[in-house]
Amino acid sequence: MTLELTSTAFQAGKTIPEEYTGDGRNASPPLKWRNPPAGTRSLALICEDPDAPRGIFTHWVVFNLPAESRELSEGLPAEVTLPDGTAQGVNEFGKVGYAGPSPPPGKPHRYFFKLYALDTPLALQPGATKAQLLTAMKDHVLGEAQFMGMYAR
Repeated sequence: MTLELTSTAFQAGKTIPEEYTGDGRNASPPLKWRNPPAGTRSLALICEDPDAPRGIFTHWVVFNLPAESRELSEGLPAEVTLPDGTAQGVNEFGKVGYAGPSPPPGKPHRYFFKLYALDTPLALQPGATKAQLLTAMKDHVLGEAQFMGMYAR
């Protein structure tokens, strides 16, 4: 079994509903996963747009999700630490939490939600950047899954 990531809000490769974008409520979409590898001690998630005009744009950084968790609820509050110990980092807008798609007019952009199963909780401060998360995860990734949605204006 391999780690799988899905959403009940939209299908892989399909359009992200407006409520989960900068044009709507800007709510984080509900995400679910299953089959984390044996030895998983925490999970991390990054959402990014590789089609942004200035290169890869980070929309969401989440880490230290409990190993037993199997979902992120819709509309996660923009707080650095959630009640279950999950931490959120800063996005490319310099804000903590999820920042929904808001591409310039034109062709659809792809938004990749990447989930990582890790062999340890990370000694990383809430509010960390994607670069800091990637450095902290080095040599600790047991498995990964991704889920992609599209959005255009």
